[in-house]
Amino acid sequence: MMPLTMTRAGEVNEIKRIGGKEEVRKFLETLGFVVGSRVSVVAENHGNVIVNIKDSRIAISQEMANKIMV
Repeated sequence: MMPLTMTRAGEVNEIKRIGGKEEVRKFLETLGFVVGSRVSVVAENHGNVIVNIKDSRIAISQEMANKIMV
């Protein structure tokens, strides 16, 4: 298991665990980041990570991406 930020761009991974405080986990869940979902990093820029999840592109902070374990 490793944080989402450690994966290569374009590589499809499955979310294994989401860490952090309860409110952070709930926020990520509302965006579609749930255990078992497929996620891939599109790009990283200026401290943000752009990811593909459930046919959507979402930008999240690098700090949040570090809480998503794949």
